[in-house]
Amino acid sequence: MNTETTQGTTAQGALGIAPGKLYGVGLGPGDPSLMTVRAVEVIAAADVVAYHSARHGRSIARSIAAKHLRDDHIEEPLVYPVTTETTDHPGGYRGALDEFYEEAAGRLAAHLDAGRTVAVLAEGDPLFYGSYQHMHKRLAHRYDTEVIPGVTSVSAAAARLGEPLVEAEEVLTVLPGTLPEEELAARLAATDSAVVMKLGRTFGKVRDALERAGRLDEARYVERATMEGERTGRLAEVDPESVPYFSVAVLPSRVAPLTGGPAPEPAPETRGEVVVVGTGPAGPLWLTPETRGALAAADDLVGYTTYVDRVPHRPGQRRHGSDNRVESERAEFALDLARRGRRVAVVSGGDPGVFAMATAVLEAASQDAYADLPVRVLPGVTAANAAAARAGAPLGHDYATISLSDRLKPWEVIASRLASAAAADLVLALYNPGSRSRTWQVGKARELLLEHRAPDTPVVLGRDVGGPEESVRVVRLGDLDPAEVDMRTLLIVGSSQTRWVRRAGGDQIVWTPRRYPEAGGGD
Repeated sequence: MNTETTQGTTAQGALGIAPGKLYGVGLGPGDPSLMTVRAVEVIAAADVVAYHSARHGRSIARSIAAKHLRDDHIEEPLVYPVTTETTDHPGGYRGALDEFYEEAAGRLAAHLDAGRTVAVLAEGDPLFYGSYQHMHKRLAHRYDTEVIPGVTSVSAAAARLGEPLVEAEEVLTVLPGTLPEEELAARLAATDSAVVMKLGRTFGKVRDALERAGRLDEARYVERATMEGERTGRLAEVDPESVPYFSVAVLPSRVAPLTGGPAPEPAPETRGEVVVVGTGPAGPLWLTPETRGALAAADDLVGYTTYVDRVPHRPGQRRHGSDNRVESERAEFALDLARRGRRVAVVSGGDPGVFAMATAVLEAASQDAYADLPVRVLPGVTAANAAAARAGAPLGHDYATISLSDRLKPWEVIASRLASAAAADLVLALYNPGSRSRTWQVGKARELLLEHRAPDTPVVLGRDVGGPEESVRVVRLGDLDPAEVDMRTLLIVGSSQTRWVRRAGGDQIVWTPRRYPEAGGGD
């Protein structure tokens, strides 16, 4: 409710005329019987009834409320100058509409200033993709205003499908079909349930986006929900040429129907797959939309227990956590599940291709027994990228990534690679620097690097980046204390060009310039 007045209404008050009240009236999805009692009351009491229409003059909003209109109602058709066609307006399509909204708001303001009550009709809910909202933004701060909510097309579509839309901790995403296809695909892949509005001419693009997101088989179609000519069905089976504007695409709840228990075993002919996903260095903030989608769509999650525990629990999804030292066994287990027709997500921290599970899965998948199984690898934010971003931009130039763990390769190989990378003046991202059973490698690495780098070379110590115990510090290479480094720490050792400064606010930043002193240019 807003009772702020302006010069116009103040002037009317001086003449003894109290300004009228503005109502935004939600009519629901189309069936007149789904109008609320309050909506009917407001229309009956209004002096002026306004409604939007295209230039043909027919208004769906008016048709829904028709039996509640009186002969003495003042009707204000708000006729759009354009809908989907082009225009020669100097401001283009948007300019033409803005001018129309200003003119329409002025007409309604004249009624309100004359003391009349104005009801603006809106299909669905007035503030949910509704035309009324353009009047609201221009008038609600000037006049006493009330919005009457209505049943949205989203709720109507779910009801007509007879399928739950969201359940438990599921997330619902509502999208306009006018978004670019790539953006639609990313958002559809990342969410649990979704409704895509404004189909019509966008249907082909929306269908392609659902297919790119791997969710076309789940998608349902609802046309003219609760109205004459209603149609529902599987979206993949709909003829694009038959789709009107008043239709929506729906991705219903993924929770297993009825029992919510584990998903049933797939039919023997069902083809499974393995997707190796990177969850980033910590929790959900580091997941890509594609990874979110793969995790949500999986029948089974397989991985190191610590990483599997980062993934939200979903009803019907099976989780198989194991120790961090059984990568080969874990890979074959995931492939065996897929061979039984299940969709399997193998969960890695960081990026699965950087000292993680992608190598083990692909190695196992190269065996004849798994040769026909689809295997995909989805990237994730690496620990090196995460620590570097927290510190600034130490990886701004050429760098090398080396694991200090000698569990799978001898120390002599590690030492040789460290020496070569240091001699090449590369920034170094050092993974797996130490653990309870490996306590001397950091000290040896520091000694070797000091043969090639100055003692004041900056070293970033990024520990548990993105997690609850995050710590990012910068020390001199000569002062690096191995006792302060554990398995959860990543080290970034600067090159001869890496800079380290303390800014005015007290924070330290580290960066490596993209240009070497001898270089003559850049890109």
